[in-house]
Amino acid sequence: MKLAARVSQVTPSLTLAIDAKAKAMKRDGVDVCSFSAGEPDFDTPDHIKQAASEALKQGKTRYGPAAGEPKLRDAIALKLQTDNQLCYSAENIIVTNGGKHSLYGLMMALIEPGDEVIIPVPFWVSYPEMVKLAGGTPVMVNTTAAAHYKITPDQLRAAITPKTKLFVLNSPSNPTGMVYTPGEIRAIAQVIVENDILVVSDEIYEKLLYDGADHLSIGAASPEVFDRTIISHGFAKAYSMTGWRVGYLAAPVEIIKAATKIQGHSTSNVCTFAQYGAIAAYQGSQDCVEQMRQAFAERRQVIVDLVKAMPGLTCIKPDGAFYLLINISKVGMTSLDFCDQLLTDHQVAAIPGIAFGTDDHIRLSYATDLTTIERGMERLSAFVTSKV
Repeated sequence: MKLAARVSQVTPSLTLAIDAKAKAMKRDGVDVCSFSAGEPDFDTPDHIKQAASEALKQGKTRYGPAAGEPKLRDAIALKLQTDNQLCYSAENIIVTNGGKHSLYGLMMALIEPGDEVIIPVPFWVSYPEMVKLAGGTPVMVNTTAAAHYKITPDQLRAAITPKTKLFVLNSPSNPTGMVYTPGEIRAIAQVIVENDILVVSDEIYEKLLYDGADHLSIGAASPEVFDRTIISHGFAKAYSMTGWRVGYLAAPVEIIKAATKIQGHSTSNVCTFAQYGAIAAYQGSQDCVEQMRQAFAERRQVIVDLVKAMPGLTCIKPDGAFYLLINISKVGMTSLDFCDQLLTDHQVAAIPGIAFGTDDHIRLSYATDLTTIERGMERLSAFVTSKV
């Protein structure tokens, strides 16, 4: 059987593969400390579950509009206007099957063979693969620890060619946890406008900020960049709704219409009653978000302190999200070998940096309890001590 050539160009998700292996070991009775999945360990807040339950009782179980429930699109538009100073209306919104699906739909609607998409390294694993599936060319730009793994305006400017169509921005970042300052966002926005390219801003970790970090959505930097901005967002991270699969894209109307056409022939609408849970997430109390954010902030401090005390490992304290990117170059192993031995011999699951384009790093998610963090870091310390 001959498969489509596009499949051979795509790398399987290492994050999902390692998380699956760790869960399989747990099912076999192995005491695994997992730091692999980007998934909050909290349950979905009760008022969100209750709203979905009420929607089920009211018969919200049928097909809905491909672009999403009108009430949810209104709620998303209001959120973007109020929180982010982005002048979107409901017609600028499409509800998607998670934040990942919003990006995939965008790539399918926008990118074609010959188009270049600029992606800073380290990157979230699916960005370049989505570009490849759409027939485009990912253009990778390496960032540095000295710049806190953030692309500079000069780097972006140098990477732009006549074939450049899109720049992918992720702040707060997966896998680094770094947050672009408002000044850095405005400087990037100026390059976008000067070169008349588009930018998609993945803002799914927007609510998870620490130490006074300030999130500025790039579309709010100027009216000129707003016209060139696309927002990818979702409910998974801030509201612990990973399994609900509700995300969205905000963009100029012509992009939304194109993405809706594609969605209409692929997934149709997002699960109807799940969308009513998402409405409650945005319209209800935000205390649940703050409670989770405070817990992540405490865990972040603990894991950073423990890692910095280990021989051979270095890291930069993240400003947002719930990830820690650790430099393992002094250990003298590839990230795949490091993570494989760490899981096999010490029962700690981490993600190899090669998945994010940086083979001398690993990523830990601290979206887990403090007991697991302390036990897992003790095992990690024993592992690296034996190697350096």
